[in-house]
Amino acid sequence: MASILDSVNQRTQMVGQNRLELLMFNLAGKQRFGINVFKVREVLQCPKLTAMPQRNPLVRGVAHIRGQAISIIDLSMATGGPAITDIENRFVIISEYNRTVQGFLVGGVDRIMNINWEDVMPPPKGAGRDAYLTAVTEIENELVEIIDVERILADIVPVNSDVSEEVASAEINVAKEDLTILITDDSSVARNQIKRALQSLGINLEVKKNGKEALEYLKEKAKELGGNVHTHVPVMVSDVEMPVMDGYTLTAEVKADPDLRDIHVILHTSLSGVFNQAMVKKVGADDFIAKFHPDELATAVQKWLNTEVTI
Repeated sequence: MASILDSVNQRTQMVGQNRLELLMFNLAGKQRFGINVFKVREVLQCPKLTAMPQRNPLVRGVAHIRGQAISIIDLSMATGGPAITDIENRFVIISEYNRTVQGFLVGGVDRIMNINWEDVMPPPKGAGRDAYLTAVTEIENELVEIIDVERILADIVPVNSDVSEEVASAEINVAKEDLTILITDDSSVARNQIKRALQSLGINLEVKKNGKEALEYLKEKAKELGGNVHTHVPVMVSDVEMPVMDGYTLTAEVKADPDLRDIHVILHTSLSGVFNQAMVKKVGADDFIAKFHPDELATAVQKWLNTEVTI
């Protein structure tokens, strides 16, 4: 286990080009699951848990780790499976999502695999755990399921997606009727949160599930318009982690295309704790916002829309 912990510590400092470092684990059975290493702070044997009154049934208790009280979520129960037993001999993955730190109780931790996002696909329709999967991939002839953690956290602690009246009423100095904001995110929960936040701006929204879909949409738009797209799609809000093509690669492709490069790209990701700002500059993104604060997101979109006045 020490080698896994060392590997997590080292690899959270890396950002690949359309590549994913996947920490694999199992829950209450043999099926293997994965979580992006960039979201992992550490892996440890399950510490002593303290029961809390009126806690969500998916939360097995609270652990005191390095001076911080952290809720420990049974990831098997959260995805519709049985409770993990013998928890003293199980493991906890400490992760940071959407500006919060939580622990996920898992049955066992396997190893880390470096794979290409092109080999990561959306979950098959009708899969038993489809509601809780954001992607799947095949490793060593075995299907590995990537869980939509944002959905699980939203079930436990619902996120407020409403923009404040003050932000919603802020002036936008461009004609809205011919504009579209492009939203790209593989999580259905995140897509709905973003849509709800940005609908208050009164601008058309186009939603895509991964970077490849978004890039194809923009290139098709360029053909349709016969040139620069940003006058019709001035802002794109994109997740970083997505199957097929991640947000870094999408941004780099957009900024390298003369017909697309003037689009303002906001990277909107749950990779808040270990995010690499140097990578944002490298791919040419215009902004970075950690998920999820509706006022911050709406304000950022308003800012980039208002820059169109000076173009």
